[in-house]
Amino acid sequence: MRRVDLLWLDDPAATDPGLTGGKGSALARLAPRHTVPPGFCITTTAWSPGPPTDQPCLTADLAATVTLAYAQLAVRCGVVAPATAVRSSAADEDGPSASFAGQHETFINVSGAEAVLVAVARCFATAGSEQALAYRRRHGLPTTARMAVVVQQLVLADVSVVAFSVDPTGAAQGEVLINAAWGLGESVVGGTVTPDTYAVSRDDPAAVRCTVADKHRMTVALAEGTAETDVPAFLRRAPTLDLTQASAVAQLACDLERETGAPVDIECAFRGDRLYLLQCRPITTLGARVAGKGGR
Repeated sequence: MRRVDLLWLDDPAATDPGLTGGKGSALARLAPRHTVPPGFCITTTAWSPGPPTDQPCLTADLAATVTLAYAQLAVRCGVVAPATAVRSSAADEDGPSASFAGQHETFINVSGAEAVLVAVARCFATAGSEQALAYRRRHGLPTTARMAVVVQQLVLADVSVVAFSVDPTGAAQGEVLINAAWGLGESVVGGTVTPDTYAVSRDDPAAVRCTVADKHRMTVALAEGTAETDVPAFLRRAPTLDLTQASAVAQLACDLERETGAPVDIECAFRGDRLYLLQCRPITTLGARVAGKGGR
């Protein structure tokens, strides 16, 4: 069988987690039916780990393949050098028993082919990090990881959202729980901001309970990378979502639960009025805290 080093998310072959990992395969399965930003996966067959180095790099052939794909992504996005999110995607990541949250690298707001190549190589290199190996041992998983990397257009979010189709703590029955904050999602998933919380009835998406937080911090895109900054005073106590938006997120979470056959934990972003699906994975621990879960 011919080796495939790169697959686009809209390629049916990308739905194979053995090739594109947990994150990549989940996005590929959902892309035909949901608003998933365009992107591609460098597959698990593309990377041959060598000795650990301070500056991991790709082979010349793989670098050329990724450079061409990035140029094609630019055409799809309609910009010369699209900002991207570059995320590791291990073959056994985002599964029903182990999420690998925070164990592998993610790079946000990466623009230009050279910067993308560096970020991809660094994602691959984390497959053998001590942190990731320790996590594997704790969960009884093989210590040799099969790693893919996802490169997607970055949504410059006005509001970022993490939602749970069921309450992971078990406290709220029959509701979708939503955390939302201004800007990019790193402040929400990293727990550096107290987000607004919404509880939406699964039976009636128009029934929404909201607690608006005093949101001090937000993550914003810079010319390169991201930074945390203070939320402007007029936005700190303003609700991040209106009722229509909260209902749309809840409906999406319930739809994804039905499609995947299990409760889900999703990341979304609003850019204007458009809702983008960024990640979807099973809720691996129903007793987990709703907020401050760490990097994804």
